[in-house]
Amino acid sequence: MPRGLGHSDADPGDTVVRGLDGGRGAVDDDRMLQIGNIVMTVEDLDRAIAFWTQALGYIADKTADDWATLDAPGKTDRTELLPSLALSVTGYPQHYPPRIHLDLYAEDQEAEIERLLNVGAREVDWDGYPEDADWVVLEDTEGNRFCVVDVGPFRAG
Repeated sequence: MPRGLGHSDADPGDTVVRGLDGGRGAVDDDRMLQIGNIVMTVEDLDRAIAFWTQALGYIADKTADDWATLDAPGKTDRTELLPSLALSVTGYPQHYPPRIHLDLYAEDQEAEIERLLNVGAREVDWDGYPEDADWVVLEDTEGNRFCVVDVGPFRAG
């Protein structure tokens, strides 16, 4: 399972706080909040479901004509710590540049970008990359932007 940059060897469910210097802060088992859904607005719900289920391997649960929740395979309960991706038809236009986006970690960035382009992602013509950028900006079928970040091999666990 992928582990993002800055993760520690803390037990699952522990909240680890790191300072800007990367030092480990307090572990808090009494957290009050956790991310449940990351909601993305879409125009065509079925098209967005098709893209994101192929992109992430998540399972879709379309509960209304304007709402679907996508979960990681094996997630059985919404209290599990894996956030869900929710897709919502709102009728609001996309905001550019977007105020929020997903960073998707990849072991093989080039292969993942090719795969995502083949399932409907589009390249974003963006001139803001620094020379040492480890990410590439793409957008989904609905214009929601996301980055594919090259993190190298995932650690087990």
